[in-house]
Amino acid sequence: MIDRATVDRIMDAANIVDVVSEFVALKKSGANYKGLCPFHNERTPSFYVSPARGICKCFSCGKGGNAVNFIMEMEQINYPEALRWLANKYHIEIKERELTDEEREEENRRESMFIVNDWAASYFEDLLHNNQDGQTYGMQYFRSRGFRDDIVRKFRLGYDLRDGYALPNTALKKGYKEEFLLSTGICYKREKDGKVVDRFAGRVIFPWLGLSGKVVGFGGRKLDQATKGVQQKYVNSPDSEIYHKEQQLYGIYQAKKAIARENCVYMVEGYTDVISMHQCGIENVVANSGTALSFHQIRMLHRFTSNIVLLYDGDEAGIHAAMRGTDMLLQEGMNVKVLVLPDGDDPDSFARKHTADDFRKYIEDNQADIIQFKTNLMLKGVTDPIKRAEAVNSIIRSISVIPDQIVRATYLTECTHRLGINEATLISSMNKMIRNDKEQKNREAERERERQQNIREQAPPETAQAPTVTGTEVRTQRPLGLATPLQQASTVERMLVQVIIRHGEKIIYRNVATDDGNTIDLTVAQYISYDLGADGLSFSQPQFNQILDEATQHSTEPGFKAADYFVRHNDVTISQVAAEMVLDRVQLAKSLQMKVEEDSLRHQVEHLVLDFRMDYVEHKLKEIQQQIRESSGDTNRMMELMAQFKDLQLIRNNMAKMLGTNFIV
Repeated sequence: MIDRATVDRIMDAANIVDVVSEFVALKKSGANYKGLCPFHNERTPSFYVSPARGICKCFSCGKGGNAVNFIMEMEQINYPEALRWLANKYHIEIKERELTDEEREEENRRESMFIVNDWAASYFEDLLHNNQDGQTYGMQYFRSRGFRDDIVRKFRLGYDLRDGYALPNTALKKGYKEEFLLSTGICYKREKDGKVVDRFAGRVIFPWLGLSGKVVGFGGRKLDQATKGVQQKYVNSPDSEIYHKEQQLYGIYQAKKAIARENCVYMVEGYTDVISMHQCGIENVVANSGTALSFHQIRMLHRFTSNIVLLYDGDEAGIHAAMRGTDMLLQEGMNVKVLVLPDGDDPDSFARKHTADDFRKYIEDNQADIIQFKTNLMLKGVTDPIKRAEAVNSIIRSISVIPDQIVRATYLTECTHRLGINEATLISSMNKMIRNDKEQKNREAERERERQQNIREQAPPETAQAPTVTGTEVRTQRPLGLATPLQQASTVERMLVQVIIRHGEKIIYRNVATDDGNTIDLTVAQYISYDLGADGLSFSQPQFNQILDEATQHSTEPGFKAADYFVRHNDVTISQVAAEMVLDRVQLAKSLQMKVEEDSLRHQVEHLVLDFRMDYVEHKLKEIQQQIRESSGDTNRMMELMAQFKDLQLIRNNMAKMLGTNFIV
């Protein structure tokens, strides 16, 4: 386990803007930065990063936190793994203590798979550069493609021996478990004899790196002399816990900074297309490697840019590939251009014959927007009225999915001139398609609601108790199944915890007399703790109680700042709660920020504590009303409940007067 001193060094070194920029294209926005949220699909940026606070937050979906929280969410890894990720980024040596048996059992399976993949990538690289067969066959293949040594190393290209048992035997000798050789798909178990065999034996290797640079999978290609009569030249890692081909883009790790810098991405088909374009000097390029584009891939790219150019070779297969997924790109608000290269050329061969400047100029001069491209392609030489109508409908269908109304209108106007069809007719057809799509989505949403309702009705009931009062002690239990502590808590509870996190260390009472005749100053956290503790009150969420306890404990320490302390808390849930509560969407300049005066803060805290108490009593009154309805046959019980109800009404009314609210009894 990582020791606390090392954690502190990592947190001190981690620059939230630097970390988030690895995954999201950010733009300056006042004192903050903003970009498209990486956690959900959006077209208008609502994801903000505060360098002053060291946190990020999406004001649409609510996700965010400090640098560790962000990496955990992006990479779907646990807390220690996220710390290691940051330590590696900032070259911090990690000192760990010996794990207990229980902690060792909790080591993440995903991390083990990443470790095995990284070892395999290094194994393949070493064979390529240092093994006789690797030099003779593997490096010769890459040389035939014109790849330089620096490019080979940049993409971690490798070679795998033809002996299908060499890799698994080497891995097992080094202590890597068979379980992870199989779960990553590096090896498979042969049915006839149960032996573990290398999936990529005799192939050159193209590792797939995820956004963070971790090896998620591999592609292996048969060498040219071995491809005769072989239909499947390429073999890819099978789907696993860490690799889903439809969610990955080849070259994204090497391209992400260039994509953000150029505000454009080139999409090609294959590994060698990506590598040759990098060698040519064009780095903002990725490949979907023959699979149809998925929304996951599109949204990954949309974090960095809204502009995409599809580059494919000019044969029929290339044109067909260029058309796949274009409506999905338009639907996601991407600005889509298409460039079909001259016959006989693909991006790989074209890049090897041209400089980066020449290649970019060719793209600029010959690219076409997707609607123009589709119109020219589908209507070229078509004279049959039925086929022409089908083509026009397909073009209008593509326009109809574009979310921006102005862009849709612009394309329709252009289509009117190109197609010679009345604009009103095109608009009518498009609006009908949009209505049908909305109706279809509404039907699907209704079916999903019905399905969820059926699941809830068939599931065993959950125990959910309203607040109960025993003497002066009040406790509450909230219904199960809500996503986060913030969502489970009431509004007033969230507001009270927010004031603890933002102002917990600030003094609001001075020279308060104690029982022993001394005087003390009370901080926000201390006052709330003493006031609620006097009647045994507590928050509904254990994380909130922990926040109050720790704020009370540390609030008088010199230099303690509650917001900084909780944002960097080693409990992930607490740091996420703090991040959500301290970051405002609008960050005023310091000269415009209002100073929180002691008197106004004290008044705010007192009011919130009263609101919190009122919230408990209101819940209890509703509970007693329900009990009265259920006890109509028991006179004694009824009288007891009525007395409790009357007492609580008096308490409620007294608090209402203090809050300035009137109740009719």
